Amino acid sequence: MHINIAFKNFEPSEHLKKYAHRRLEKLGRFADKNEQLTAQVTLAVDKFRQKVDVLLTGKNVQISAEEQSGDMYSSLDLVLDKLESQLKRQLEKLKEHGRPARVRLKNRPEEERSVDVFTYSTVGEGEERAIVGTNNFSPEPMDIEDAAMRLDSVTDQEFLVFLNAGNGRVNVIYRRRNGDFGLIDPVI
Repeated sequence: MHINIAFKNFEPSEHLKKYAHRRLEKLGRFADKNEQLTAQVTLAVDKFRQKVDVLLTGKNVQISAEEQSGDMYSSLDLVLDKLESQLKRQLEKLKEHGRPARVRLKNRPEEERSVDVFTYSTVGEGEERAIVGTNNFSPEPMDIEDAAMRLDSVTDQEFLVFLNAGNGRVNVIYRRRNGDFGLIDPVI
């Protein structure tokens, strides 16, 4: 586990840094051995409040927690308890749903589906749109919940094309303006 600690508005303490490292490394036991977790920790003092912010990222994992109290050590303990429960819940959800290695498609047992992705050129006034490129890819089979978690963990994508493990059809899950998700499930 990679741990980055930043101090705001007070002098860095080696003892506090070691304490945070020791406590955060315990979270690594919940992750798979092939999954690399990164923790970005911000310790801040604002008048009488001792505040701790932690962002934990990894493959299929993006969790953040924040706590404040009168003591930095207790703030660290509280935020790490929050992170531990969130991490357990998310990894249990992933384990519960499981991912099938391959989904058989109706009437096409050995054929993989591929989707064309079209890129449009920018259009000025009076110009027509044109397809300037295509990409082929094979959508990954996954449950709707897994697709939502994957899209939620990636901030720079607005949609995700995947093969619905439940019905074998290509689906699109997208991020709506209000923060919720929408699902396009074409019925053929």
